[in-house]
Amino acid sequence: MAAKPMLHYFNGRGRMEPIRWLLAAAGVEFEETFIDTPEDFEKLKNDGSLMFQQVPMVEIDGMKLVQSRAILNYIAAKHNLYGKDTKERALIDMYIEGVADLNEMILLLPVSPPAEKDAKITLIKDRTTNRYLPAFEKVLKSHGEDYLVGNRLSRADIHLVELLYLVEELDPSLLTNFPLLKALKARISNLPTVKKFLQPGGARKPPVDEKSVEKSRKIFKF
Repeated sequence: MAAKPMLHYFNGRGRMEPIRWLLAAAGVEFEETFIDTPEDFEKLKNDGSLMFQQVPMVEIDGMKLVQSRAILNYIAAKHNLYGKDTKERALIDMYIEGVADLNEMILLLPVSPPAEKDAKITLIKDRTTNRYLPAFEKVLKSHGEDYLVGNRLSRADIHLVELLYLVEELDPSLLTNFPLLKALKARISNLPTVKKFLQPGGARKPPVDEKSVEKSRKIFKF
């Protein structure tokens, strides 16, 4: 029996959370080794485990993979979540890059200077309701299918639903005018593997707070 993937990151969402979501949706059980101190991080770097001296890092199938996109690409391809041909993969890539653009804005919000946060939240809300969510709602409306690409579950659906949860945490009203996206969120959330991931005590990490931001600053010295 193959070993479970081992995830190396601090005990928080950050750039590992999309990887956790994708593994969970694929029905892959995984384990985590948390980086709790600067010394833990230095040890990983010094033993040659981190090609570019940064995390996330995932041990999987005899490899130590770094770079989030590379990790996600591998998992998606391995578990048939990356389309049936090159055209579908191109659409999936386009959609997940759009998801990543908005996700990055939300991801960086907790580490923004306090004086800039209100303006950044306003910008995120504007981009959410006027740029990104309308685009994805339009895709679902255009073909009337349950999923974004090829009428089957792909990584694009999973990453988008993760984003919808983040948007909802910021302001639940932002989803009000997007019934097809809300339906997609419910559909994906009720998949048995995702439902298990989302339940209390599951592998999904809680929202970022000041304590976790401060701990990550100390570990990674940024």
